[in-house]
Amino acid sequence: QLQLVESGGGLVQPGGSLRLSCATSGSTLYYYGIGWFRQAPGKEREWVSCISYSGSSTNYADSVKGRFTISRDNAKNTVYLQMNSLKPEDTAVYYCAARVQGMCIRTAVAYTYWGQGTQVTVSS
Repeated sequence: QLQLVESGGGLVQPGGSLRLSCATSGSTLYYYGIGWFRQAPGKEREWVSCISYSGSSTNYADSVKGRFTISRDNAKNTVYLQMNSLKPEDTAVYYCAARVQGMCIRTAVAYTYWGQGTQVTVSS
């Protein structure tokens, strides 16, 4: 069973950057597609980005396209989300999730394994 642990969240000023990491264990990351989701207070969880098992396919929500970059290092069993030009509306708990069928999928129900989340707060 795959375990996921997010890190890298924190407080950042608007326009700043953060890099989130999703460290995995318990199984080989190579076979899993990974998604990043976020949930702001009082809002539903929303999809942010995803990457296929090989890294050859990535996708982004319109709200983060051009500002966020997803990548993975299968040798390190880690997936990253580089977040630049952060906005207050990016404030949320960010979760990474994994699905055994390794393609990039936007739908949360398609993911089997979830991390506990890391808080990102964008505020001056």
